[in-house]
Amino acid sequence: MSAPTTDPRPDPAAPRGPLDLSGALDLTGHRLGTPQQAGALTMVPVTGPARPGVTPPRGGLKLRRVPGYGQVELHNGADSGVAIVPLHLGYVQDAAQNHALCRSAFLAAGQSLLFTDACCVQESQGGFLAERDQWFFVLPLELRARALELRGVQGYSKLWTDIADLNTRYGLPSRGHLEQILSRKRPVLTQFQSRLELQPGQLGALFFINGHFAGLEIAPDPAYFADVWAALVCFAYGVPAWHHEPDPAGRPAEPLRGDSLEELRAALDADRAHRAGQITAWLTRLPTGPVRLQHEDTYLDLRLSTVTAPHLAGQVVTERGRTVYASLFTTRTTFDPPPPDPGRT
Repeated sequence: MSAPTTDPRPDPAAPRGPLDLSGALDLTGHRLGTPQQAGALTMVPVTGPARPGVTPPRGGLKLRRVPGYGQVELHNGADSGVAIVPLHLGYVQDAAQNHALCRSAFLAAGQSLLFTDACCVQESQGGFLAERDQWFFVLPLELRARALELRGVQGYSKLWTDIADLNTRYGLPSRGHLEQILSRKRPVLTQFQSRLELQPGQLGALFFINGHFAGLEIAPDPAYFADVWAALVCFAYGVPAWHHEPDPAGRPAEPLRGDSLEELRAALDADRAHRAGQITAWLTRLPTGPVRLQHEDTYLDLRLSTVTAPHLAGQVVTERGRTVYASLFTTRTTFDPPPPDPGRT
């Protein structure tokens, strides 16, 4: 992966360093912004060149029907442009069991596509939300590698064992019912959306949990990323971050020190610079290793590929070699906090 470029007048609070995931994709022209942190979750905004003509998920991509267990039909209702289905998109819906997709796909304007390899993520009937509360999510990070492995495999219950194991680790009843996390913990998870602020022009993000690489998400343009922002930050990455939330009593936040406004500003700048340096160190420790790309689908010059490696997985969309969409995530499932930072006093 090519390292993202920096602005001619770089933000001193933005991390520096290579963003190298062993050639999985080319991010030439993309830039890293000022990091934000909410508990165990750190988000580094990514800006870069937009690719016009891609239908935003909320604006044009609609759930048309669920004709049977493990079957989901989506429709691109836009008049023009192609839809790129977000990887591991799921729906909490009325009058049908909740489902999630194992893969991304292309939908031309006006096209409908039936996914016959979807995962039912609700083992038992019940717990349906009212119509006004319907919403979509992205599978929690801990389930994403397994879901990707199961793309193309038909069987509506194929993820239930993994969901039950995840519920057990979270101290919840052991059943293949993802709603126990997504819906019952939703008021807690949605706090990540308010604590981490989407930036103007942002079309992607790097996510870290307790200093460990969690994922890289790149969208075709800011409108697309804004549509998937809540699903990513609250559910895909918010779920493991909530589970690994540090004990506030064990490491209380220290106030900035200064006797004047100028001293407080200097302390704030120093704190931001320290955070940038810390994340730069995280970037240099990004996992590396052999990466395999498997071509999945083509739409005009757009190519959808699956990325697999010992340390990460996901799917990417490229156009003549340039990255248009990417959803790459770590294959690790634990994110223990690092030891106390000796550089902070």
